Amino acid sequence: MLLRKAKEGNGHMTDTTVRNAVKDKYGAAARQAANGDRACCAPSCCGGDAVAAEDPITRDLYDETEAGSLPEAAVRASLGCGNPTALAELRPGEVVLDLGSGGGIDVLLSARRVGPTGKAYGLDMTPEMLELARRNQREAGVENAEFLEGTIESVPLPDESVDVIISNCVINLSADKRRVFQEAIRVLRPGGRFAVSDIVSRGEVPEAIRRSWELWAGCVAGALNEDEFRDLLEEAGFEDVTIEPTRVYRAADAEDLLNAAGLEADVLAPAVDGKFMAAFVRARKPRA
Repeated sequence: MLLRKAKEGNGHMTDTTVRNAVKDKYGAAARQAANGDRACCAPSCCGGDAVAAEDPITRDLYDETEAGSLPEAAVRASLGCGNPTALAELRPGEVVLDLGSGGGIDVLLSARRVGPTGKAYGLDMTPEMLELARRNQREAGVENAEFLEGTIESVPLPDESVDVIISNCVINLSADKRRVFQEAIRVLRPGGRFAVSDIVSRGEVPEAIRRSWELWAGCVAGALNEDEFRDLLEEAGFEDVTIEPTRVYRAADAEDLLNAAGLEADVLAPAVDGKFMAAFVRARKPRA
């Protein structure tokens, strides 16, 4: 169904069709989490903790202390590929923006790290996710957080208003990543930090995967090559760019994703062995 919705004309990709496909996918994931099931990135996910536990992208990202301190629905709705709040070195009093905040897990963790003198914003375009995140915020009793409706290509915050931007497996979902990085540097204060977890590719990726709408909305097909990621950040004006792999996906990890997307897993899985990785990407806005 998602694949059919995302196609227009001859199936060419547009910003609008990508956004609608992603919105449908993550709206369904929010409803899944709200109903007590664990959501996941894989297109094969159809509900249930047992299924989600095997998702190669979202599994084992938060330790028991972090997960245990938040409402269960926030943990169930986590669709990330890393744990940016643990790696971003957040400091008391800082203002943090989470691009694509989903069910709110990283916003709530960030709000606690920056303390009552700081603030954490979550930005998401999916009404179901925003509703779930605000409910999780109330249940967690976190007051220094705010969830905003909008897209990561057009951030509804003033220039130079945040200290740190985080994101968790969301930038790869955008069809206009250049605009995402331009917006990120706009809202960061001089010296501000960009610290995101995302899916990144290495080497050549089969065209069938790049064309798959299911895999685009499932966190893989829209991934930037690591050199492209670095180049676009520097083009936007960032400096000190580093890309650190945190999990490399093997052929066995890809098989279920490919099968669920209607692709030939036995042919394509070996071709993507080691080509996709979860990575932590750091950069800084110049102080001058």
